[in-house]
Order: sequence, then structure tokens, then C-alpha cells
Amino acid sequence: MIMNTLATIFNHKSIRKFKNLPVEDEILNNILHAAMRAPSTGNMQLYNIIVTRDIENKRAILPFHFNQKMILDAPVVLTFNADFNRFNLWCEQRNAKPCYDNFLSFITAAIDTVIAAQNAVLAAESQGLGSCYLGTTIYMAEELIKFFELPKGIIPIATLAIGYPDEEPELVDRLPIKGNVHFEKYSNYSKSEIDEIYSYKENLESSKKLIEENKTENLAQIFTEKRYTRESNLLYSNKLLNILKSQGFMNNF
Repeated sequence: MIMNTLATIFNHKSIRKFKNLPVEDEILNNILHAAMRAPSTGNMQLYNIIVTRDIENKRAILPFHFNQKMILDAPVVLTFNADFNRFNLWCEQRNAKPCYDNFLSFITAAIDTVIAAQNAVLAAESQGLGSCYLGTTIYMAEELIKFFELPKGIIPIATLAIGYPDEEPELVDRLPIKGNVHFEKYSNYSKSEIDEIYSYKENLESSKKLIEENKTENLAQIFTEKRYTRESNLLYSNKLLNILKSQGFMNNF
């Protein structure tokens, strides 16, 4: 069992092309139950999962995911939402005054949500399915809230496209362990250590091709000037802050 779990983790690949095959109900239920077995703060399980299988609903949410075709092709799309609404309702019905209308509560629920989503990824891949996270969810939270009719206390966090793989991509590179792991205390990096950590990634043929296609001097500039720019970060940061306020998570500001 341990070796099978490690093999699933070590061989993870994001799948963006799916076969035109349905995901059986039993397999989907296993994925959902695995997500719900994830650790959560105080065992509050501060998330919900919206299952989208209907093609018309997938077409409706497609623009909210920047028209990424995998939304239509994947037989199952799971939207994971940070959810304090259900817990607040329970508290109120038990004469316990909820006090979760603050930023810390949002962070707590968001962490629960991401852990549950990753459990779903592992469960899907261990059953022969492929999956891919869509980072567009948090960018387009307002639109998803309206479509899914989410009440206050709920914020969309992550979306998973799930289905049987119709591609076999290469494993994506990862930094060496010294790039992420520190023992006992954090040890900041020297210039030479940064060069060493990113050397493999920067010298990949795929990285060189990206640099050429994007007409940048190096790989880092692709991130800062093309993918995650200051302008887009500020735009979506302000958008998210407004959503947090309207959904009731900013009463301490």
C-alpha cells in the first residue's frame, strides 16, 4: 500500500486531454469519499465540492476558466469551495453564536479545501484516471459564486478536471530537494545556491524553447513579464478582496 501510494505521487502528471468515456459512479464516489477523509481544522470540514457532469453546465462555466477545453472534454469537473456557511448554520441551530466572519476563518477554510482537493487527485490517479487543477477558479470566484448560487460564507478555491487520460505527457521537472527543504531553521540562499537550484530547470530544452517563444532573456522573466505580472496580480488581488468582503470574511478590517 505504501509503495502504491508513493508511485501515485511520484508519477503525477497533469492531464489536459481526456478520452470520451464516462467516470463510473463507484469510482467518482471513491474520489469524493477520499476527499472527505482529508485532515481538516477541528474536523470542521470547511469545504464543499460541486460535481459538474452536465455538458450545458460545463459550457456555462467554460468562460470562467478562460475557455480551457479540458472543461468540456473531462467527464467530471469538481469545484472545491471554502465553506463556512454550513458550519455557521449548524452553530446557529444549536444556540452557538458563530464568529467566523474574518480573514483567518477564510484562510482556515481555504487550507481545508486544498487538502481535500489533493486527496481527490490521489484517489483519481490511483484508480487509473487523470486530473488537472485549473488555477482560474480563484481569479473568477465572483462569476462562479453567481453561477453556483453560493451564499455568504463560501468562496471557490480550486477546480479539478477528471477523466481517463488521452495523452501521456512527460513528468514535469521539480527543483532539487535543497530548493524546498530546510532542516531545523530556514537557511537563506546565496547567489551561487540560487544558480545551482535553478540550473537544471533553466537548461531544459523546453525552457529554452519557452524563452525563444516569449522573446525574453531568461526563464524568470517569463513568470514576471508574461504569466504572473504585477498588473494581473493587482487586478485579481483587488477582485478577490472585494469577494471576501461581499461573502462575509472581512469583518475584522
